[in-house]
Amino acid sequence: MSVKLEGNILVTGANRGIGLELVKQLAEKTAGEAHIYACCREPEGTSAETQSLIRGSRTSQELEKKKSTLNKVNIQDKGKIFNGQDVADEDSVSAAVQAVSKKIAAGGLNLLINNAAVNKPASPAPLSATSKKDMMEVYETNVAGPFVLAKMLLPLLQRAAERDSPAKDNGNKMSCRRSAIINVSTMFSSIEKCPENFPIAQMYPYRTSKAALNMLTRCQAEDFKIHNILVAGIHPGWVRTEMGGADAPLPSQDSALSVLSVISSLSNKDSGRLLDWGGNMIPW
Repeated sequence: MSVKLEGNILVTGANRGIGLELVKQLAEKTAGEAHIYACCREPEGTSAETQSLIRGSRTSQELEKKKSTLNKVNIQDKGKIFNGQDVADEDSVSAAVQAVSKKIAAGGLNLLINNAAVNKPASPAPLSATSKKDMMEVYETNVAGPFVLAKMLLPLLQRAAERDSPAKDNGNKMSCRRSAIINVSTMFSSIEKCPENFPIAQMYPYRTSKAALNMLTRCQAEDFKIHNILVAGIHPGWVRTEMGGADAPLPSQDSALSVLSVISSLSNKDSGRLLDWGGNMIPW
């Protein structure tokens, strides 16, 4: 199964879990020419799998054969794409944006996937265990981080959007192959569904930050539509990762492939929406 995405793609939080799997699936399954920029905060402490992608393993050699390139900066080069890109640190984000801009040049950025997120304190994170510090740190990463990154990358997104919309998009002015921001959200962000799932995990900082991210998605969708930049949120499911836990029913590989399949099909009508990994709308 190929993923109908191409061009310059940037993924945050790519050191583990869903972010790492998104990068792997993009590297292996993109149908056209794709240049993937994988960003994470602490590359020196990442998994062997991530290190392999950074340094250029069999996976990246396979990419050369299909003209789909995993753009990487070796850790020893002290570059800013993999090395120390922290979405909660504005200077770090600025450095990463500058590094990516130099590599992208005139092509523009076709797709930004804001995946990086934190959950504090550890689940189930009841009110009694949650501090003001937890609230502020989670908000800074989960909301302010995507806000700053999208703001700084907007000129590159506009540059990509200004190029002619591909004929295969059937007249749609917006698509993730042209210019788009995907904010990774969660079912737990839904105010309407909170009574159904609150007993599972209270997670005050995580829930409220992702609800704020949903509003950011809506605001950006309204603000950027004049530029034909699609903005949408997606819930990847309850995924078996370090954050999701061992009891989660969905493997990261299945989640990532489903997410990429959904965003491959997004068009004008989907901008400003929150969808799940099956393409179903989630109420605010």
